Amino acid sequence: MKKITGSLSFKLVFVTSSVLVVLLIIQTFLTTAKLKEDMIETLTTDAYNLSEIVKNSTRYSMILNAKEQVSEIFKNLEKKDGIISIKLYDKQGYVRFAGDKKMINQRVEIESEICSPCHSENQQPLDKLSLLDRRRIFNDGKEKYMLLLNPIENEKDCSTSGCHSDEHQAKILGILEVKTSLKNIDEIVNSNVQSVITNSLIGTILIALLVGILVAVLIIRPIRKITDGIAEIAGGNLNYRIKLRSKDEFGEMATQFNEMSQKLDLAYKEIKEWNETLNTKIEEKTDELKNVYAGIIQVEKLASLGKLSATVAHELNNPLAGILNYSKLIVKKLIKIQQENEYEDIIKYLKLISEESERCGGIVKDLLLFSHRGDEQNNYTSLAEIISKAEMLINHHLEINRIKLEKELPEEPVIVHGNPQKIQQVLLSLLINAIEAMTGGGTIRIKVETREETIYIRIIDQGTGIAAKDLPHIFEPFYSTKEAVRGTGLGLSVVYGIIHAHAGNVEVEETSNKGTTILITLPGVK
Repeated sequence: MKKITGSLSFKLVFVTSSVLVVLLIIQTFLTTAKLKEDMIETLTTDAYNLSEIVKNSTRYSMILNAKEQVSEIFKNLEKKDGIISIKLYDKQGYVRFAGDKKMINQRVEIESEICSPCHSENQQPLDKLSLLDRRRIFNDGKEKYMLLLNPIENEKDCSTSGCHSDEHQAKILGILEVKTSLKNIDEIVNSNVQSVITNSLIGTILIALLVGILVAVLIIRPIRKITDGIAEIAGGNLNYRIKLRSKDEFGEMATQFNEMSQKLDLAYKEIKEWNETLNTKIEEKTDELKNVYAGIIQVEKLASLGKLSATVAHELNNPLAGILNYSKLIVKKLIKIQQENEYEDIIKYLKLISEESERCGGIVKDLLLFSHRGDEQNNYTSLAEIISKAEMLINHHLEINRIKLEKELPEEPVIVHGNPQKIQQVLLSLLINAIEAMTGGGTIRIKVETREETIYIRIIDQGTGIAAKDLPHIFEPFYSTKEAVRGTGLGLSVVYGIIHAHAGNVEVEETSNKGTTILITLPGVK
C-alpha cells in the first residue's frame, strides 16, 4: 500500500483529482447560488406581474366599491401554484381584502419587518422603491417564502369614488402584498446540486482514470525505462540503450542518456585496453629489466674473471714460454745427435710437450685478450669497410669449407662510432663460429639495417643450430659446445664484452636445425 501511495502516478492523480474536486465544489456553489438568485429574481418578477394583474383586474371593482367581487378575485388567485396568500393593506396597516377571510381586519404594525422597506426609523415614508427593495424573504421554520409589496397609488378616478373621496391629497392608498412559496425553488436547487455533485463525482472519477492512464503512458513508462537504463548502467551493462522514440523532454533525456552510456562504454573499453596494454608493457619491461640485470651480472662476472684471467695469464705466460722454447731446443739437439732413431720416443714426447705448451700459450693469449681493458681509441668508421676487412681475413676459410658469403648493406653508408679493430674481431669470431657450424657448405648472410638511430647487424648461417640447453650459457666465459681441443670457451664472451663496451647488445635471435641468426645492435651516429 505504501508503495502505491508513494508512487508518482498516485501523487499526480491524487493532486489532479483534489484540485478538480475543489474547483467543482466552488463551481457548484457559485452555479447553484447564481441559479437560486436568478430563480428568485424570476419569481419576484412573476409575483410583481401577478400583483399588477391583481391591481388591474380589481381596479374597476374597487371604483364601484364591489368588495365581494374583489374578495372573490383574491380567493381565486390564491389557488394558483406557489401563491400562499394575497393581501391588500390600507394606510393604517389593516387587511381590507384577502383570499382567506380570517385575515381581514388584522393589523400589521408599522415597526414590523414587512413595513421596513418604506418606513425606516425616524424617516419619512418613501414614495418609490426598486423592485428588489420591495421584496423580503422569510423562513418561519417550516418553509421559506417571499413577500412582494406593490403600492397602490392614488389616481384621479380613485379619489373621486365614494370610498376614497376624503383622500384626494394622499399619494398611496394602500399596499398589495403577494406571498409566494420558495419551496419549488429550493427543490429545484437541491435537485440541481445533487445532479451536479453526482456528475462531478462521475466526471472526477473518469478524469482521474484518464489522467492516470495518460500519466502511466506519457510519464511513468518513460521514467521506468530511464530508471531501468540507470540500473543497467549501474550494474555494469554499458551496452544498454533506452528505446524511447518520443520527441518530448523524456525522449531528449533518453537520447542524451544513450550518448552518455555510449561514451562510458568507449571510455571503459579504452581503459580496459590500456590496462591490457599496460600489463603487456609491464611484462615487456620486466623481461627487459631481467635481461639488463642478467647482462649486468654477466658484465660483472666478465670483469671479475678478467682480473683473475689477467693475473693467471701473466703468471703462466713466462713459465709456459720457457717450457715451449726448451722443449723445442732439446728436440732439435736430439735430432742432430741421435743415431738410428734411438731417441725417437723421447723426441715424440718432447713434441707432445711442445704442442701442449703451445696450446696452453694460446689459452693464455686468449685470457690476456679477454682481460684486456686498456685505453681504446674510438673513432667514426664505415661499417661496410670493417665487414670487407673481416671478409678478406676469412676468405680462405670460406673457400676451403665451400661456403659463400652474401652481404645485404644499405645504399647509404652506415657509420659506427667505436674501435674498428674490436668490431672486426667480433665479426671474425662470429663468422668463424658460423663456418665451423656448417660442415657441409652453404651460405652465410650478413644483413645490415638502420632504424630509429640503431644499427642492426645479423649474421645468418645454415648450420646445425644451438641446443636449447646451451642457449642460456653461450656468452659465459669458458663455456664451449666444441670439443676440448678446438676451443677455450672465451670467443663469445669476448664478443659479448666488446659489444656491451660499445653500448650495444648481442643475442641469439633465432636458432634451429636449419641455422642460427645472431643479432648485434649498436647505437647509430646522430
